[in-house]
Parts: sequence; C-alpha cells; structure tokens
Amino acid sequence: MKYASYWHETAPPFEAGMHGPVEGRFDMAVIGGGFTGLSAARRLARAGVSVALLEAEHVGAGASGRNGGHLNNGIAHGYAAAKAHLGGDRAHALYQAYNQSIDTIEDTITEEGIDCDFRRSGKLKLASKPGHVVSLRENCDLIAREVDPDARWLDRDALRDEIGSDAFYGACLQPKSTMMHMGRYVSALARAASGHGARIWETAPVTGRRKKDGIWHLDTPRGTLRAERVIAATGAYSGAVQGAPLQPFRKRIISVGSFIVATRPLTDAEVAATLPGNRTCVTSMNIGNYFRLSPDNRLIFGGRARFSARSDQRSDAKSGDILREGIVRIFPHLADVGIDYCWGGLVGMTKDRFPRAGEIDGMIYGMGYSGHGAQMSTLVGAALADMAMGHEGTNPLAGLVWPTVPGYSGRPWFLPLVGLWFGIKDRLS
Repeated sequence: MKYASYWHETAPPFEAGMHGPVEGRFDMAVIGGGFTGLSAARRLARAGVSVALLEAEHVGAGASGRNGGHLNNGIAHGYAAAKAHLGGDRAHALYQAYNQSIDTIEDTITEEGIDCDFRRSGKLKLASKPGHVVSLRENCDLIAREVDPDARWLDRDALRDEIGSDAFYGACLQPKSTMMHMGRYVSALARAASGHGARIWETAPVTGRRKKDGIWHLDTPRGTLRAERVIAATGAYSGAVQGAPLQPFRKRIISVGSFIVATRPLTDAEVAATLPGNRTCVTSMNIGNYFRLSPDNRLIFGGRARFSARSDQRSDAKSGDILREGIVRIFPHLADVGIDYCWGGLVGMTKDRFPRAGEIDGMIYGMGYSGHGAQMSTLVGAALADMAMGHEGTNPLAGLVWPTVPGYSGRPWFLPLVGLWFGIKDRLS
C-alpha cells in the first residue's frame, strides 16, 4: 500500500514550471496552485494580463489533488437549511452556481482538450438509517420543485440497481453531478495556464507580503516578485504559510482532515456487485462516507475518519484502518480486497460551511469551500480573475459576509469535541 494520493500517482506531472529564481514584475500574482489559483491564472493569461503563480509544493499538492474525485452539484447543506440561513433567493442562486461550476469545468476541458475522464455520473445522497428517510426525501422534493427538476427520490428497492449494499434505505438522485480524474485535470489546467502565458513557480512558498510604492512584494526562499494585485487561493493550507502574509484567513478558515483509500482494481463481477450504477455516493451520517469508482475500477472510499487537522503518514494510516472497516460494513463482499493507496488532505471549513470570495486586506481571495471545492473552485477562480481585472457580476459569492470564528486563532483545538458531538448525533439519529 502506498501512502500517496491516487490522483497524484496516476497523472502526468506538470513540467512547464519556472526553474530559476522567483523574480520580475507582473500585473497579477496568484498564491496557490490548486484549481482556484490555476483557473484564475488561466483566465488572466488568456486576457493578456501578465500573471505569476506561486505554489509552495507542486501544482495540485493540496486539496485539489487530495479529494475523493466528486463534482457534486447542489449545496453541501440540505437545501432547506441553506434557505433558512441565506434566504430563498440567495440559496437558489448558490445552488445554481454549483451547477454552473460543473458547466465551467466541462467548458474548460473542451477548450483545452483535457483528458481527465470527465463524466456526468449523477450523485446518490444515501439514507444511512430509517430515521433519515423522511428529511432526505423532503429535501429532495424541495430541490426538485425549486432548483433542479431532474432530482428524484429512489426507494430502497430501486437502489438495488445502483448499489450492491443493504446498508441504505433510500436516496436522492441528482443526475447533474459529475466525476473526473482530479490529478489529470489539475496538471492539464496548469499546462493550459502556462501555455497561455502564466509564469508558474513550484516549490516557492510565500514567506512575506508587503506593499511598497503601491506595488505588492511577495517574498519566497527563491526570491521576490512584484505585482499590482494579489489573489490568495490557499484554502485549508493558508495557516501553513510562513510568517503572516495570509493572516486574515487564519481566524476564518478551519482546517479539517479528510481521508481516503483506493482499493486494487475491482473485477467486472466485483464492480457489478458493488456500484453497478457507477455514480458518486455520499451517506447521510454526520461522520459519513463518500465513494465512487475510479477510471480503472478501484473503489475510492473516503470520509472524515478522524477529527484531526493533521495529514501525514501516521495520521493517514490510522484513518485508513477506520475507512477499511467502513468499506467492509457497507460492502461485506469486499472484505478481502486489498488497499493500494491511502492518503489524506485538509478541507478548508468556514463557520457556516458556505464558501467565500471577495477582497480583504488588499488581497482578492476565494476559499472556504467546506468539502465542495472540487466543483466550485474553477468557477470561483475565473471570478477572482474578473475581479482583479475590474469586471463585476461573475462572483457567485459576492456580498456574503465572512466573520471570524470566535475563540479561534488558527489552531483547531476543538476538533475532537466536534467529532464527539457528531458521533453522539449519529448514534441518536
């Protein structure tokens, strides 16, 4: 078993980065080489703007290359809860933005000729307990009435054509949801941005940010570049940036570990017995799981196995053992199937679990996707580029106030307590 992301291990690396010192003056500088930052850099470069991108490790090293491979439309919360929190008009617009974001990814793939196994698979939100059926079905019906007429409820009998498990009691099917190979997409997005003229430096962590004579200076161990505007696209990894160049985000982003395993490739018979519908799947538990098949028919199975802000081999290994138990619980017939990959990553959560994009402390930013960033980030990155160029009207999160988290300074000491609380709720639901 490799303690490495399946997406990283099975995608061609980006090889068009800058190899010399970090230097020069640019119209725009982007911090972060994931989907958001690369999308912004690509849009800026296509518009003829001089743009530099600084990535601390390699493109896709963070959440963009460490997720479960889902591009699920809809809001992370129940739609009814989003209406109660945001109001009907705002919740409706945000739901449609998730749909638009998947369209944006598809358009990008077509325009750049990207081979990443993009497929409109549909998503199943699975009722893990009989007591979850009523609320899930009501939410599904509300979605169908107000924002997505294609959404429909599947009862337990209908689920037999979709998933080879007796662990679920019904599901909401949202056909617009999608899957793709995240590693191939992020590498190709970097090549596209570079091909349009963006200068991309990997292994160039930002250690300082200061303004002098109206120009931003971004310091790295490899040198300093200058730019008129700065876009921050670091998400859950903002707190790892040295010094205080991204200080405004440390009291607003809660970094939470999410962990994933990938089995050996399943046989055709195992696929038919496990996920014959070949969709993305999410369970209804607070400490739940998400899973899908990879392009080479591995079961990719993830979840918030442990409430931790650490993702290293030791932490990933502990979480992998928990996920292995989850696979066997849902799919007992896979008890003897080997695990080939085990990895983890950080999810950038906001207090209310809604993403944010705007401007603060002289920086344009997009982050806080709260577990739904793979689908929304390409759209938000393009919107950040528009903001930097002075174009209005494309930011789906405009005007959404982003307060700090009370009592929080960047170290999520409370995560074990949150995990305990969610565990109690799951046992009582």
